[in-house]
Amino acid sequence: MAARGKHRRPRTNPLTRGIISAGTGGAALTLPLLGATHASAAEPQSAPAAAQSVPQAAQPAKSLTYTVIKGDSLARIADKYDVSGGWKQLYKDNRAAVGDNPKLIHPGLKLTVKTTKTDAAKKTATKSSAPAKPAAKPAGGVAQATQASAKTYANNLDGWIRESLDIMAQKGIPGSYDGIYRNVMRESSGNPQAINNWDSNAVAGTPSKGLLQTIDPTFQAYHVDGTSWDPYDPVANITAACNYAADRYGSIDNVNGPY
Repeated sequence: MAARGKHRRPRTNPLTRGIISAGTGGAALTLPLLGATHASAAEPQSAPAAAQSVPQAAQPAKSLTYTVIKGDSLARIADKYDVSGGWKQLYKDNRAAVGDNPKLIHPGLKLTVKTTKTDAAKKTATKSSAPAKPAAKPAGGVAQATQASAKTYANNLDGWIRESLDIMAQKGIPGSYDGIYRNVMRESSGNPQAINNWDSNAVAGTPSKGLLQTIDPTFQAYHVDGTSWDPYDPVANITAACNYAADRYGSIDNVNGPY
């Protein structure tokens, strides 16, 4: 981001759009809902059939009115209240109030939120009732824990973009590989240590830095949890810049010039 004037003002919008399971290529605005896993104790053979428990009917959704505050997103609100259908359903229910862009919600806006205790209980039950798997024991009787290998990324522009996209998918930040790559090559030619020391931002004491040339106030305002606070860190820089672009332009894919 080179000198772009008024769009540099910091805005505390974490765009936690909530969300999301990790993707492998592009960001996706989806909110997974966990299904319940029920575990019931075995009944004695002598117990009569009438003594067995009868499942209760799911409670109907309850509506409440929510007032948007600074930093909110539909994804964050949907996740907070366990909205069935996620942010998309929340947007559908409030399309008339929100307008055509689901990313533009303003403090003070009244939203109708449909929530159920049942959905929340399902999430809790899934985490607490799943039986623990016994650890495998090798010869000698010493238990060993097995861990799934963590996903790794190449330490180059391709790897940085792919890691950022996975984080963006988790947080509900839109953007594609091509959109990020195109803007990185225009802004820094792929150099994560790039800095602009000559434009108006530099004169004001906040030079643009990193792969997508963010100034410090913008980087800090749109920093994404789980990434480094170093603006020169390539993954942190890409993710924060895409967060900013999503808030201002809808997606980094819509940025085709200085922003």
